[in-house]
Amino acid sequence: MFGYYLDMALHSLRRNRMLTALMVLAIALGIGASMTTLTVLHVLSGDPLPGTSQTLFYPQLEPRDMDGYQPTDEPPDQLTWIDGMNLLHARRADRQALMTGGTVPVQPVQSSVDPFYSDARYTTADFFPMFKAPMLYGRAWSASDDDSKARVAVISSKLNDKLFSGKDSTGQMLQLGDDAVRIVGVLDRWRPNPHFYDINISGSYGPTEDVFLPLSTARDLKLTNNGMMNCWGGHNDHLEIAPCTWLQFWVQLDSPAKVAAYREYLTHYSQEQKALGRFQRPVNIRLLDLMGWLDYQKVVPSDVRLQTWLAFGFLLVCLVNTVGLMLAKFMRRAGELGVRRALGASKRALFAQLLVESGVIGLSGGICGLLLAFVGLWLVRQRPSSYAGLAQLDMSMLLTTFLLAIGASLIAGLLPAWRACQITPALQLKSN
Repeated sequence: MFGYYLDMALHSLRRNRMLTALMVLAIALGIGASMTTLTVLHVLSGDPLPGTSQTLFYPQLEPRDMDGYQPTDEPPDQLTWIDGMNLLHARRADRQALMTGGTVPVQPVQSSVDPFYSDARYTTADFFPMFKAPMLYGRAWSASDDDSKARVAVISSKLNDKLFSGKDSTGQMLQLGDDAVRIVGVLDRWRPNPHFYDINISGSYGPTEDVFLPLSTARDLKLTNNGMMNCWGGHNDHLEIAPCTWLQFWVQLDSPAKVAAYREYLTHYSQEQKALGRFQRPVNIRLLDLMGWLDYQKVVPSDVRLQTWLAFGFLLVCLVNTVGLMLAKFMRRAGELGVRRALGASKRALFAQLLVESGVIGLSGGICGLLLAFVGLWLVRQRPSSYAGLAQLDMSMLLTTFLLAIGASLIAGLLPAWRACQITPALQLKSN
């Protein structure tokens, strides 16, 4: 029966080519616009570490003095060196990583490559297993390397391609200005999006750093850090003792019980520091999971959300126009439908036939809308935004495009199909 309905739908659509083209165009424009913006929103608001993000948490403390204090203040986004080291060495989590970002001068051994600066991440050993950073060659450094301020580094595959033509460079020396470090590992292609572990330096959707060094080594070599810094009570050039927040700290907690215990630990730690006179404000701690942290930081640009709502509003306008066109098309076939009713076709059969016709229009509109979405995403990728290169249509969005197109056309066809089924056969036969 479906094949019969499909054959009739195709025959009807070919008979009114102009009207059919207008309906397909209306669906295609709405689908193309909505799927372009929805795909961008889907990419930007996605989980950067699926299956792991629910175990990763970002602790926040309140170490500032009372200057400018407001009871509604949120704790700073970063930690001081003293607090970061205290939490790190307490080892109350399954894994923990303390970090900041910087820029390092790279001196290639090849005379044909000019010296250049690369973005760097100064962190601790748990960074790599905690964030599932894949290794192409070698391994990450160890906790003992952190403690001994070892001259070791992990580099990105991009930098490895540039300096060593993609070969295994573990054991080679990387010259950073006047200092040299030994490469112990090379990251495979890895670009978590958003750039969740530090959104202050590279932006929410910036590229992954090219050089990773132990935090203790970076401080020992006096390498430049260029992250956001917030100081109070007088600036101090020695960041290890300065009243400044400038470090990011992440922990991995593998069970709800451990999350509750760590939250309690942060409260007790704050109370202890307040008793020692370091903390002056009331105890104020936060322990957000990865997705909660991204939501708190509002990493998805507000204009993207607005554009998505506007695009779906445009889709609604297109559907209203499609409803009008379908109603006109179906009512023009009143005579044909009346004859079918007189010959014994039920209202249900007519309704199903007209919905199949609506589905064919939706499928055609979906195909055209998909092409428009590809064009729209290509235009997005030409923008200078940090997230522009991420605008790619994946399989889930591809499937969503067709489901949305067919579903929208079926919804648009409900009223015209129902209205056409209310035709009185006797009146149509008499008029014919």
